[in-house]
Amino acid sequence: MPTRNLVSNGGSSDKVKYSRLSSHDDDGYIDLQFKRPPPKVPYKAIALATFLFLIGSLLIINGALLLAGYYGVEHSDRTFPILIIGIVVFLPGFYHLRIAYYAWKGYRGYSYDDIPDFDD
Repeated sequence: MPTRNLVSNGGSSDKVKYSRLSSHDDDGYIDLQFKRPPPKVPYKAIALATFLFLIGSLLIINGALLLAGYYGVEHSDRTFPILIIGIVVFLPGFYHLRIAYYAWKGYRGYSYDDIPDFDD
């Protein structure tokens, strides 16, 4: 192998070894470069989505029962905030659980990459 002397700013010389790359007809590319790594499942995000989905469902059910008069309500002005908070909590949980389910089933266009991960 040929060697080459490099002179740095300090004046010392280092021996660096160079070698020729093997010449192939594939232009230096290998198939592994273009293969996607297996998807990383965001377990924490899916657990949070499940929690939001369940809490939102309970709040919506409770708010609907309060609105229907199933419970004896002293303060009926608390019914609509429970429904609104339930809907606000339910929607992101449902959305991310749906993406996780479709990605798990392998539907085209759905991936775990669409769910934000907390490990970043």
